[in-house]
Amino acid sequence: QVQLVESGGGLVQAGGSLTLSCVASGRTFSTFGMGWFRQAPGKEREFVASISRTGGRSYVDSMKGRFTISRDNAKNTVYLQMISLKPEDTAIYYCAASRGSHYDTWGQGTQVTVSS
Repeated sequence: QVQLVESGGGLVQAGGSLTLSCVASGRTFSTFGMGWFRQAPGKEREFVASISRTGGRSYVDSMKGRFTISRDNAKNTVYLQMISLKPEDTAIYYCAASRGSHYDTWGQGTQVTVSS
């Protein structure tokens, strides 16, 4: 069973940038599709971006051009680079792993707060 640990969250001013990292335990990281999700206060968790085992990327339209997902299989790590952050990006960001059709392993989340 893979375990995921996110880091890189924090407090940033609007217009700033952050890069989140998610490190996976185990030796099978390259076989997982990986995703980033977020949950703002009082809202449901929402999809942000994903990257497949072969590097194919998918984004929510509203985040295209501002968020970039990448992975480094040698480091068992998936990243989410975020630029031009807005107050509405404030949320807990989670990474998740998928072996197939759904995400079944989740990290504990990292808080991102964007001040206006």
